[in-house]
Amino acid sequence: MRARDLAQEFPTVDLGDDALVAARTMAESGRPGLVVLDDRGRACTVLPGSQVLRLAVPVYVQSDPHLARVYDEKAADELFGKLSGKTVRDLLPDAHDHAELPVVDPDATSIEVAAVLARMRSPLAVVSEGDRVLGVITVSRLLRALLPAAPDPTGHDEPRGSTSDGEPELR
Repeated sequence: MRARDLAQEFPTVDLGDDALVAARTMAESGRPGLVVLDDRGRACTVLPGSQVLRLAVPVYVQSDPHLARVYDEKAADELFGKLSGKTVRDLLPDAHDHAELPVVDPDATSIEVAAVLARMRSPLAVVSEGDRVLGVITVSRLLRALLPAAPDPTGHDEPRGSTSDGEPELR
């Protein structure tokens, strides 16, 4: 299967977009990250959800997660309120940490896509033709395409309630 066949539409954000709006977009779309577009509308990096969490959760709590227990729900809401007034650019790690975009050609095979995702430790790959983003492939979509079908828990190769000639079983 080729990357173009696996690619799905995916939400994008611009570098100057509001960080809180971007985080909500990620949450509401159920995506592990967002594709970030530069000032010319070209994909430049991926904003993973973990990076949003890194900005919202204080460093000392990241270092010792047990300290998070002192936060009640109101305080937790206030932590994520810190995203307001920040931009997507503010959420990104230093430029040297996100210089390479996990991008694949539309004709890339599923194994080529897997190799890029594994090498870059990214939850998604951008399928791009020139400067145009055709879609995105998530790890979960790729795994669904690559993994063999789960065996029938009953041990039958045929669908339940049918015989080898496709007729319903008589009981």
